Amino acid sequence: MELSNLDVEQDSLGDSHLTNSTVRRLAWHGVCVRVSSSTQTKRILSNIDGYAEDGQLTAPMGPSGSGKTTLLNVLAHRKPASRLEVSAHVTVNGSAVSRQSLQNMSSYVEQEDALIGSLTVRETLSFAARLSLPSTVSSNERRRRVDQLLHAFGLQNQAHTIVGTPIRKGISDGQKRRLSIASQLITAPKILFLDEPTSGLDSTASYEVIKYLKSIAREQKYSPTFIGNVRPIRQLFTAFGRGDSNAFVIYNNPAEFLLDLTSSDFSLDSPEAQAITKAGSETSTQKEIIVTRTKHGSGFFNITLALLHRSFIKSYRDVVAYGIRFAMYIGLAIMMGTVWLRLPTTQCSIGPFANAIFFGSAFMSFMAVAYVPAFLGDRATFIKERANGLYGAAPFMIANFLIGLPYLFLISIIFSLIAYFLTNFRPTASAFFIWVMWLFLDLLAGESLVVLMSSIFPNFVISLALTAFANGLWMSVGGFLVSPEILNPFWRYVFHYIDYQAYVFRGMMVNEFGYRTYDCGEGCHCMYQTELASQCKIDSQGVLEQYGYRDGNTGKWVGILLAILFVYRVLGWAVTHVRKT
Repeated sequence: MELSNLDVEQDSLGDSHLTNSTVRRLAWHGVCVRVSSSTQTKRILSNIDGYAEDGQLTAPMGPSGSGKTTLLNVLAHRKPASRLEVSAHVTVNGSAVSRQSLQNMSSYVEQEDALIGSLTVRETLSFAARLSLPSTVSSNERRRRVDQLLHAFGLQNQAHTIVGTPIRKGISDGQKRRLSIASQLITAPKILFLDEPTSGLDSTASYEVIKYLKSIAREQKYSPTFIGNVRPIRQLFTAFGRGDSNAFVIYNNPAEFLLDLTSSDFSLDSPEAQAITKAGSETSTQKEIIVTRTKHGSGFFNITLALLHRSFIKSYRDVVAYGIRFAMYIGLAIMMGTVWLRLPTTQCSIGPFANAIFFGSAFMSFMAVAYVPAFLGDRATFIKERANGLYGAAPFMIANFLIGLPYLFLISIIFSLIAYFLTNFRPTASAFFIWVMWLFLDLLAGESLVVLMSSIFPNFVISLALTAFANGLWMSVGGFLVSPEILNPFWRYVFHYIDYQAYVFRGMMVNEFGYRTYDCGEGCHCMYQTELASQCKIDSQGVLEQYGYRDGNTGKWVGILLAILFVYRVLGWAVTHVRKT
């Protein structure tokens, strides 16, 4: 057992950063939560009163479905679900407290772990420290706190093991639970809410975790308030230090005895149950002035750098983020290059060249849907960290955008090196790099569309389907399948001019057909009548005129494409900023 050598009291001075000089008492009165439907209204919580004092661990107990998690969410001022009606009066030191103030002084360990699987245990704690602690805390102090928590939670032997991804095995579920708690403690909260902190742990590991939390809480100057929903184990019940388990000596497990008394599925009229209810409702009305600002972020710039660093580690370790996409795009390049293999510069190849351009531009952006699961995973981590007051939507979206730039550019280069020369596009350096530029902007816009759709609908199936639908729409109105000159006015004026794929296709067409000639072949029957017809050649400008394109508009098209990309990203930020879940 890896916790067997754990000594949670070996260095009490090491916990000085957890000193609490502000929160003495958290109380709640008249907590009511109802869920309404078209046919009925169901009460989840009804007039719940209670309190938690500094230096104590407080555990709401009740049977499954009794509303323990709902109560924690109300006390933590978490935004309720859309159909929930919540009324409650929550006070700190007897004074009402706002959502922002409570968020600044507390942290919340959710029931489901939201850890980044490709980070190691040490890296997870290190980034939690970088995101939450002020820049005045030295790197040595951050490392000391990380080392302390690794030892306290029995994770020192797994410090350099990754958390675990669907492809690479990492630490166990119980170790993940301990890591989630430790990553919140490093932020030095004055109130720590824990939803089933012992879930997935055996009895020994559960006891050691609660014992460590108790060792911090019971020292008068190290006294954050902890509220947890734990399993009814006798050792855990006695560790909380409230009540005398000997009073229930007739029962083997006093915690289960209390659950029997308070079960909503059975009678609550027994004298024992009424006595417990009365004891729990006795609260103090003493008021104190509190200083609510207890979390000090590292600043916008430092937080963005930390998120960039974390995303970089995740991107090269997690094959789901970019590894699979690299393999997919390389396969697509080989397929494209061999299907349109070494097209000759004759008029019979004009159609295949245009087809290859459409395929390369449209399907490259279409395959950006592979980024959906990676972004949703990043977003889940962001939602948890924002709820704990670490940072807002702007640093997250900026880091998400910047980390993709080098990878998308590398994908564009690799794809082009394979497909461009196999297809026999215009073989000049300038033409090649202009193609790479358009492909890079195409991928960037496609990924920005994924970010927008996944921010609006943070569900894998829905965001995947809507992104695919949007790309299908852009393909249809882009100008290749139907020329803009004859496209239905509704689709042309509503969608064609905001279609980023249309501008990529135009740019690639001009890059290929704006500076090339094609042989008319035997019999000199030219498909396009141009000034070079007398020489049995076709000036490819005639091809561009067929599509209604003109040379010299590349700068304008790049500007429009960048504007579309900017709008996608700003809308993605706005949705992420407003949407809290």
